[in-house]
Amino acid sequence: MAQKIVKSVKSMVEAAKREIKELTAGEAVNLFGRDDVVLVDLRDPRERERDGKVPGSFNVTRGMLEFWIDPESPYYKEKFGEDKKFVFFCAGGLRSALAAKTAQDMGLKPVAHILGGFKAWKDAGGPTDPGEAKPAKK
Repeated sequence: MAQKIVKSVKSMVEAAKREIKELTAGEAVNLFGRDDVVLVDLRDPRERERDGKVPGSFNVTRGMLEFWIDPESPYYKEKFGEDKKFVFFCAGGLRSALAAKTAQDMGLKPVAHILGGFKAWKDAGGPTDPGEAKPAKK
């Protein structure tokens, strides 16, 4: 029997967005460089290599987020224990909406996410470092 998915990713993102703070890319760019803000890049390493990155951003793949936030986890990252605002972003703003909602539900605060993700950040003139493409295998 085929699987019946009862909750779409679209509905999950829409629900998350009703409960989290959303920042335009321009608002997020204005936060760049502040000591009280952590820009959290959820993209996987291949995306960062290919497309570049926000200088000074903290990278965590979406699959490890909960483990890195939870101080009881063996994978906990002290960065998430700092008294700062955590602004999540991904490539286009979907994963980051879900991540911000999860982080907020876990008790991390304040959190927000960037509408439109890294693409919108670049389009808004946000600073970026180039990706580091790996040499092709021969």
